[in-house]
Amino acid sequence: MKLVRYLNNSKEGFGVYEDGVIHVVDDLFNPRRTGVVLSSDEVSLLAPCMPSKIICGGLNYKDHAAEMKMPLPHEPIIFMKPATAVLEPGGVIRYPSISRQLEYEAELALVIGKKARHVSVEDAPGYILGYTCFNDVTARDLQKMDGQWTRAKSFDTFAPFGPWIETEIDPGNVIVEAYLNGERKQSSSTANMVFSAYTLLSFVSQVMTLLPGDVIATGTPPGIGPMKAGDEIEVRISGIGSLTNKVAY
Repeated sequence: MKLVRYLNNSKEGFGVYEDGVIHVVDDLFNPRRTGVVLSSDEVSLLAPCMPSKIICGGLNYKDHAAEMKMPLPHEPIIFMKPATAVLEPGGVIRYPSISRQLEYEAELALVIGKKARHVSVEDAPGYILGYTCFNDVTARDLQKMDGQWTRAKSFDTFAPFGPWIETEIDPGNVIVEAYLNGERKQSSSTANMVFSAYTLLSFVSQVMTLLPGDVIATGTPPGIGPMKAGDEIEVRISGIGSLTNKVAY
């Protein structure tokens, strides 16, 4: 099931996307169909939820760690992006005037379905609403300059995700790819992750309470690289779909 958040005649709503149409539901987390059906050209898709926080995993692919010539972490490395960084599918990633090195990072993200605190790895699947495509946009030069990640990861538009939340995939073995202007730059399987989606959820929940709609991005495969104004960046994940955004000043 593909859960969407949309805008129709300036009104926000939720639905299930099927065969090119949207079946309107009354709630994202308990999606009961209302009987109303909208065609795709009647709506514009928004980010599929509005998280209170976005937690990201760093250095979480074995092949990416090898590419970076860095040892594998002993426990998850996490950082946060603010909710103000959220960007809708098709939205424009804004290149900050103070940066000279903007980069893409294609990632699988999970969306929390119910309040989660001190969750075990075994129980983690029951707290996940579904999965979506995520781009951890990063001002790499600022990251290197600062020696930590907050500024480089937190600009407005630096958290595109969508186009929907897919509820029916196995996060343990999907292909995560990035295409820059149609050329494939990243490709790996989540089977190469150091810490699984379930492990990440459990780990984060020991630190902070996760609320419905919160997003956990699970790290990026090898092949990260620069984007420039005018570029189009696409994140593709098997079993979910495609998230495309353009870059502009």
